[in-house]
Parts: sequence; C-alpha cells; structure tokens
Amino acid sequence: MDFAPDATTRDYTDRARAFLEGQVLPAEPVLDEQLAATPDDWTVRPVVRELQQKARAQGLWNLFLPGDHGGAGLTNLQYAPVAEITGWSPRLAPAAFNCAAPDTGNMEVLNDFGTPAQKERWLEPLLDARIRSAFCMTEPEVASSDATNIGTLIRRDGDHYVITGRKWWSTGAMNPDAAVFIVMGKTDPDAARHRQQSMILVPRDAAGVRIVRPLSVFGYDDRDHGGHAEVAFDEVRVPVENLIAGEGDGFAIAQARLGPGRIHHCMRALGMGERALALMIERASARHAFGRPLADQGVVREWIAEARIQLEALRLLVLKTAWLMDTVGNRHAMTEIQAIKIAVPRAVQQIVDRAIQLHGGAGVSSDTPLAELYAGVRSLRIADGPDEVHLASLGRAQLRD
Repeated sequence: MDFAPDATTRDYTDRARAFLEGQVLPAEPVLDEQLAATPDDWTVRPVVRELQQKARAQGLWNLFLPGDHGGAGLTNLQYAPVAEITGWSPRLAPAAFNCAAPDTGNMEVLNDFGTPAQKERWLEPLLDARIRSAFCMTEPEVASSDATNIGTLIRRDGDHYVITGRKWWSTGAMNPDAAVFIVMGKTDPDAARHRQQSMILVPRDAAGVRIVRPLSVFGYDDRDHGGHAEVAFDEVRVPVENLIAGEGDGFAIAQARLGPGRIHHCMRALGMGERALALMIERASARHAFGRPLADQGVVREWIAEARIQLEALRLLVLKTAWLMDTVGNRHAMTEIQAIKIAVPRAVQQIVDRAIQLHGGAGVSSDTPLAELYAGVRSLRIADGPDEVHLASLGRAQLRD
C-alpha cells in the first residue's frame, strides 16, 4: 500500500498552495473592503475576477472536470488534496479556480447529461466563468431531505414545459450573473416514486422567474458567493429542448450530481479544519493567561492533539472514497460517501468550535475567519442531505450486508 501522492498530485498541490499563500490569503481583506463598499451588490467582486485571471494563467482552472471537457483532467484522488487547500479560504479560493459550488455540480450535470446545444449555450460560458448558475431543488413547503416530496410541477404544453413552484436555498441565485437555474420538479406525479421528477434548464430572465428574497446562514449572507435565494416560478415557459436527459430522469441525475458534490464539500472542509487548527496553535503559542502560555494548559494540548488525529483519520477516509469513485464508480462508493458526509463536517465543526473558544471574544467576532468557518461547516450537516438521513441509509446498508 503506497500512501505517496503521484507526480501530478504533487505538482498541482504545490502550485495551489503557493497560489493560496501568495495570492488568495492576502486578498481576503481586499474582498472585505470591496464588500463593505458595495453592500447592495451581489455580483462577483473585482478581486475575485483578478484572482481568476491569475489562476487560469497558471493552469489552476476547472480542476474537477476531465481534461477533454475543459478541465484539468484530475481524478478524484488527485483533486482531493487540491480541493482541501481551497478550503483554507472558502470565500475566495474555490471561486478563483472556478471550482465553486453550485457551478461545479451544474457543470458536471451539463457535461454528463446535457445535449450539445445545452452545452454550447450554458456549459461553455460556465467553464469560462462568464456566467454563474444556481441549483433549485430544496423547497420551503416540504421536507426536502426526501427528494421525492418535491412539489414543483413541470407540465408539458406543446413545444414548451411550464414550471410552477417555489424553491429556496438556491445558492448563487442572488447574483445577477447566475444566468441559468437547474430546476428539479415533477413531470409525472403518478409515476413510480423515483421516476416522477425531472430536471430542466430555466434562464434567469424567463418570464415568471421571481427572486423572492435572500437568505442568510447564521447571519452571513454569503454575498461573496452570490448568496442564497428563495425563488418563485410562476407559470414559467421554456422550450422542451431545455429538459435535461428525459422525463423521469431527475432523481437519478440528482444522485449523480450530489455524490461528487458531497465529497467536494468534505475535501474543502478538511482545509477549513486545518486552518482552524493552525489558528488555534498560533493563538495558544502567543497568548498568556494566569502567568503562562495557553499552550501550557493541558486541555488546550488535548484539543490540538484530537484535532490532528481527526483530520488525519478523516483525510484517509476521504482519499479512500475518492479512489473508490475513480476505480469502481460512485454507486459502489456510496458507503464511504455517506460516511465522510457524516463524519467530516461533525469533526471540523468541533475543531472550529474549540478554536473559537480558545480565541475568546475574538473567535466570535469578524476579526478572525472562525465564526464564518463555523457557520459554513455547520450548514454542511444539513446541505446535500442531513446527517440523520445518511446515518439511516448507511445503517440500513450495513444491516442488509
């Protein structure tokens, strides 16, 4: 068993870390200044565009997609350490590399299931970062942890489909550059449970699309990511050629999309945990209380040791999951995908929470990235399926096996 990364992985991780340290981290206060100067603006800020130009020039672009489809050609196993590095600055680094959600998942959907016309109209500008996108699946009126509950209707009417429903937590939809929404709804409520749903491409400017309101996460509006929106679709008409794959394929497409999305979240979350741990070590070494450094406190040493153990163990599980996805496919890696989706956000939430505790008042302020890291990683225990759903599914699979 060889734990050494291959030459391609070493090359990309070295370049990604150099870019993070030399370009991204110094740009974080610049982003704060630009956000403060334009509080009502949801568009991509100039500093992000500048980073994107630099990253693209260095070949750090679309790293999650195969090379013959506009990506870098990295496998999941090769991409994992790079994605972890972007987790050190989740506000800037994924966007700088054009590897930010929800565009990554939407690009994969278009790449895997889109028609040539759909790819030309929507995938190519997404690959170039000329537009953004949103994924509209979750609904406010139903328990969306069970995707078959979704009530949005997609009705065939001649050469068009008519979409009626309401979505929320549509990440990126507040950004006016989010030119296309991938919407999941029911085309046949009477079909078999997992064949009722379909996915369809809805242009932002289609008549009947209405942004209801922005949503915040623990008070953070995620303006740097285009925010999260509640979106109403009032008798929205789009051509039949906007349907992705076929009627009834929506649930299968969702599962294909969410598997890679879940591991990408976990990869980045490990980087969030590493940054929190680095801040914890820095604080413990520099801060004194009751006549000695915080690093001399036994409980602080225990927190740091436990964080290192958790991150090392979970990184191995994430890498195993990536390897399985590459070698036997997402379906056969489902046990590991569910396991990391449960375990990684839980552990990183605890690490960030302890880092906040160690920083005292500074930890809950905006003077450090810890509070925003906490908000982000806590939401991952709900996004793409809550812990309890994955635990129940994983438990059933173990009992069945």
